Amino acid sequence: MADSERFSAPGCWAACTRFWRTRKGILLFAEIILCLVILICFSASTPGYSSLSVIEMVLAAVFFVIYMCDLHTKIQFINWPWSDFLRTIIAAILYLITSIVVLVDRRNNSTIVAGVLGLLATFLFGYDAYFTFPLRQQRHTAAPTDPADGPV
Repeated sequence: MADSERFSAPGCWAACTRFWRTRKGILLFAEIILCLVILICFSASTPGYSSLSVIEMVLAAVFFVIYMCDLHTKIQFINWPWSDFLRTIIAAILYLITSIVVLVDRRNNSTIVAGVLGLLATFLFGYDAYFTFPLRQQRHTAAPTDPADGPV
């Protein structure tokens, strides 16, 4: 029964898989994977810093599902572009601070790897923030004007 329902709606599956090929889909998927790798490195060396990776991985997964299922068009009471921009810019700043602190500390090799990957995450989240900046996405068109002499 469940298989027949799943295959009876090919438009839903196509809409979900279509998002994976967009720039935003690739960025969110890369953020999830990079946060997972950083979480593993932090857990092996300094578990105190792993909460940032867990929170950012969960938030990236939530936004991935929201955009993939096209829920951002159905749920209108949240401004999704600004929410996503704030998520990415805060993540970039926090990863930068955490990476600098971890790289200065240099306890072991996994801490250094986590710090370097944290700097990579800083650039990835910053790149995502740059492309999701809501004011950058708005297109301005010229307003129609009437002739100065009046109607002809």
